Amino acid sequence: MNLPQSENYPDDPEQMPPARRRRARRLLAPLEADERAAFLDEMVHRTSPTFDFFMFSLLSGLILGVGFLLDAPALILLGALAGPVMAPAVGLSFATVASSGRTFLQCLIGLLIGSLLAFGAGFLVGLVALVWLPSNLSQAYLHAQISWANFIVLAVGAILTSAAMAQSDRKPYLPSVALVYQLYIPVVLAGFGLSSNQPNLFPDGLVIFALHLSWAALLGAVTFAILGLRPLTLFGYTLGGVVVLVGLIIAIGISGTSAVLGTRMGLPTLTPSTTPTLTPVPPTATRTATPVPPTDTLTPTVTWTSTPSPTATLSPTPTPVYAYINATSGDPPGAKIRREPGGSVIRTYLNNTLVQVLPDTREEGGLVWAHVIVVEDGTEGWILQSLLLVATPAPNW
Repeated sequence: MNLPQSENYPDDPEQMPPARRRRARRLLAPLEADERAAFLDEMVHRTSPTFDFFMFSLLSGLILGVGFLLDAPALILLGALAGPVMAPAVGLSFATVASSGRTFLQCLIGLLIGSLLAFGAGFLVGLVALVWLPSNLSQAYLHAQISWANFIVLAVGAILTSAAMAQSDRKPYLPSVALVYQLYIPVVLAGFGLSSNQPNLFPDGLVIFALHLSWAALLGAVTFAILGLRPLTLFGYTLGGVVVLVGLIIAIGISGTSAVLGTRMGLPTLTPSTTPTLTPVPPTATRTATPVPPTDTLTPTVTWTSTPSPTATLSPTPTPVYAYINATSGDPPGAKIRREPGGSVIRTYLNNTLVQVLPDTREEGGLVWAHVIVVEDGTEGWILQSLLLVATPAPNW
């Protein structure tokens, strides 16, 4: 009996069919169980949050907050570049397909702590805006919106960062900038808006952050699945379904509050309103008694005559004066509403915002200040009279 000199192993790459050999090269996860376990341990180590992640999260939040305060796009870009590698965000995707609830929770907590540091940095910069607001915050309102362009950048960043971290030991700094831009900017805007009392920034920024994070995790999980790392247990598919469900719920909730894709959440919309006019009421006729002529009888008769009762007359009320904000400075042009003449700023409004001008005016520092009420949200404050374009005729204007 002759024994064979060599034995063929089905998993030997040299002995596999060409089609299967090409497919094996494209797979991310190794075919052997021990190699797969070593790869999973290495990915857990790569995606774990580190001290550098938290430190650069705080630094990025401070630079982004100053950029929005000064309305400087260059500083906003610098803040995104100064951000950390978003390894915990990739870790959420990896834990989903690897069926690891512990890794998912670890990366989620680390990412939330980093986001909280960025939120706190934006909150601190927002306190400065209460006493010094050098711009009309056009960049802040521009970034506090949901658009297809943001989703495209988010998709590119999530896919490239996930693929790069899975196939190389080097940190993917460049594609991670896109994730920092789409995740930390909304968080910083939320903190900035909360402390500076600027509308349409908080909690809008937190809603955008939650939506971007859920979809980034979903796109990263799809990337890992395409590369060959698929869930081994039912828990992995369940966790992935939860991520998809959260993203859909947030998207439906936003659409239910009119914050649909492409809608600028932070920019106020000018709504036309009718000017109230005084309609005179026609006088009502009063009934008077007709005198009865005397008769030829000797008995005197008493004739009662009704006395006309006084009727209430309408006292004329002054017609409200309305005006539009008509400033020539700023990009886009706008004006600030202050609590007192020359005092702290309440909010900046864009041109063509309709306001009601109250009768009282003040002169402060050689400038005439008008007391106004913003029609669209009821904000009451003071504004330079020279920045108003009267919409209804008014005496001494």
